[in-house]
Amino acid sequence: MNREALYLALLAVPAGKVITYGQLAALAGLPGAARLAGTVLCRLPENTELPWHRVINAQGKISLPPDSAAYKNQCQRLQAEGVEVKNGKISLHIYGYNN
Repeated sequence: MNREALYLALLAVPAGKVITYGQLAALAGLPGAARLAGTVLCRLPENTELPWHRVINAQGKISLPPDSAAYKNQCQRLQAEGVEVKNGKISLHIYGYNN
């Protein structure tokens, strides 16, 4: 199923790296399914151990609303892994995952 493929692809992204929704979908064998990847991640249980925080949008930005707890959580998790986050933006050139 698509969900499991996305989960496995997400597990391949190492700490300290980020991947875009489109790249995650392609890595899961679902090219062009960035929205599907976003939908699947949005539906993860709150206590998931999957590294959802490593997924950002194609512009290198966190897609969550900046005033949300989830946004702050994602920033904190990325920073704890050594990823520099400036105003919700992450350098894909520096931190992007290229499998």
